[in-house]
Amino acid sequence: ARCHTMEERANLMNMMKLSIKILIQSALSLGRTLDSDFPPLQQFFVVLEHCLKHGLKVKKTFIGQNKSFFGPLELVEKLCPEASDIATSVKNLPELKTAVGRGRAWLYLALMQKKLADYLKVLLDHKHLLSEFYEPDALMMEEEGAVIVGLLVGLNVIDANLCLKGEDLDSQVGVIDFSLYLKETQDSDGKQDGGITAVLDQKHYVEELNRHLSCTVADLQNKIDCLEKTNSKLQEELAAATDRIGSLQEEQQQLKQQNELIRERSEKSVEVTKEDTKVELDTYKQSRQGLDEMYSDVWKQLKEEKKMRLELEKELELQIGMKTEMEIAMKLLEKDTHEKQDTLVALRQQLEEVKDINLQMFHKSQNAECSLQQKTEAISSFEGKTNEMMSSMKQMEERLQQAEKARQAAEERCSRMRQELAGRLDTCRQQMAQLDSKCSTLEKELKSEKEQRQTLQKELHQEKDSTTLLKTELQQMEGLKKELRKLQDEKQQLEKVCEEQEQALQEMGLHLSQSKLKMEDIKEVNKALKGHTWLKDDEATHCKQCEKEFSISRRKHHCRNCGDIFCNTCSSNELALPSYPKPVRVCDTCHTLLLQRCSSNSS
Repeated sequence: ARCHTMEERANLMNMMKLSIKILIQSALSLGRTLDSDFPPLQQFFVVLEHCLKHGLKVKKTFIGQNKSFFGPLELVEKLCPEASDIATSVKNLPELKTAVGRGRAWLYLALMQKKLADYLKVLLDHKHLLSEFYEPDALMMEEEGAVIVGLLVGLNVIDANLCLKGEDLDSQVGVIDFSLYLKETQDSDGKQDGGITAVLDQKHYVEELNRHLSCTVADLQNKIDCLEKTNSKLQEELAAATDRIGSLQEEQQQLKQQNELIRERSEKSVEVTKEDTKVELDTYKQSRQGLDEMYSDVWKQLKEEKKMRLELEKELELQIGMKTEMEIAMKLLEKDTHEKQDTLVALRQQLEEVKDINLQMFHKSQNAECSLQQKTEAISSFEGKTNEMMSSMKQMEERLQQAEKARQAAEERCSRMRQELAGRLDTCRQQMAQLDSKCSTLEKELKSEKEQRQTLQKELHQEKDSTTLLKTELQQMEGLKKELRKLQDEKQQLEKVCEEQEQALQEMGLHLSQSKLKMEDIKEVNKALKGHTWLKDDEATHCKQCEKEFSISRRKHHCRNCGDIFCNTCSSNELALPSYPKPVRVCDTCHTLLLQRCSSNSS
């Protein structure tokens, strides 16, 4: 049996030598890449498959006995990580269903990578693993296997382009075509002996092996040097890292102490602001009750004035009717004077009646003037009340501004501390998670204070709406005054008809001109009372003068005169206003206007 296996090994080795020789010669003669249809290449894979199957152990499974050479080839993936790409690509081919087909595909891919000899050499170096698949006297376990691996090194000269898709590798039957080998042996016998040719063929294979081994040794030495350098660098970095950790721990303790101090200060400031806001809310509620009472009184007075206006309209309608009757009577008198002299007496009597009516009209106009004076007095009283309301509103705004200043100071302190801690917290963010949570609680408290401030501003806007309603009612009074002016125009037409009443009408015109001047003064006062609206913080994102965007460094500031929002550079001036006893912040435009007014008043 041993002699039989030795003969099989020798025959297979000789067949492998011949197939490799024929393949190299044919490939060099053609000078192109080899396809899967090339006959010498097919014969090479058939002989290689027989060499790998020689001495395989039979494995028993539930299906039956299994004898495949793909099992030892799978070990290459574990021993050589470079072969993992071949294993994954073989497993991903859906056409392969048997172990024989996978083994053939693995051999094709290894030959295309020019690493077939390297992978088989790795298997031969681990014969204790191959003993699980092969018998002790198998070709891969003996010296013939090493010789075949040496012969395979010569295939690195060949470029193969093999297509695995579309080929049925599972059902192919590997049959050796001895006609190719008989021709080659006949040619070699005619030239020189077989032993000498074999030695010459193996010479360049051995040289290729030596070159490959020297390259691998040089690569391993370079890797060892690199590993030693990296090890020394890592030790140095470890020592530096330990020093940094110690310094960071000390900084962390300092930051904790600073954070505790900041938290205590912020809690104290929050308590003080809460107490101030409570006191301001109480005062605001009391002032609001007084304003409601004032508004109810003003509303009653307006109703009474509306009743007076209706009575005046009725009297004016009666006067218009009398005017039309007088015109008709005058026309009739002019016609009768030319025809009859007797009617002169009647006309004189009618003229006397007209004089009486004019006297009555004069008395009624005096009564209307008295009522106008009463109305002007009521308007002046309304203006005093509105001034009082505006002063109370300004006091409330001052208190809100003080609260805003306190809140801004707290925010500026927080922002400063954040800027100081920003550089240190970059490296210690993971360790400072607890401190961030505390800061978030403080920010929530600040947000709650902002919400309270917004509620106060909403209540102030509601009061401003009530003042606007009062202003609309004052505008209605101006409409009444315009209607009175229309009546005065109608009186001037009556003067043309009745020449005898010109003097009385001139006196009425003087009185009416004085009332016009008073009305213009009232309009100017109303315009001053209207003023400018107080702009909300949320409505302004840019400075009104320089149009620069607001940020943490560029804060928002209200002008106390116009109510608009400016930056610090555009509102750095301060002046004393009539509503503020002390000098307050004013924008540049309002500053110049107020200075011009002061200069004009002094002149």
